[in-house]
Amino acid sequence: MAYKGYFLDGETFDESSSEGISFGLNQVILGWTEGITYFKEGGEGKLLVPYNLGYGLNGRPGIPGGAVLIFDIKLISVN
Repeated sequence: MAYKGYFLDGETFDESSSEGISFGLNQVILGWTEGITYFKEGGEGKLLVPYNLGYGLNGRPGIPGGAVLIFDIKLISVN
């Protein structure tokens, strides 16, 4: 999967290379676990993740509590 994560104001907080990265759905935020199931292999789209399916009210380093997250996603392949 290749992705870019950013806030509502357009500020990028995370981005993979264009070759993508591989991970299990048990290693990501709930918004990804739920949202990725709607993507087909080779598909592209956006995930709009409310704070309660992201990092909650506490946030994490680089992501403030209560942040809505947007991800541009390309699902390169499924293993």
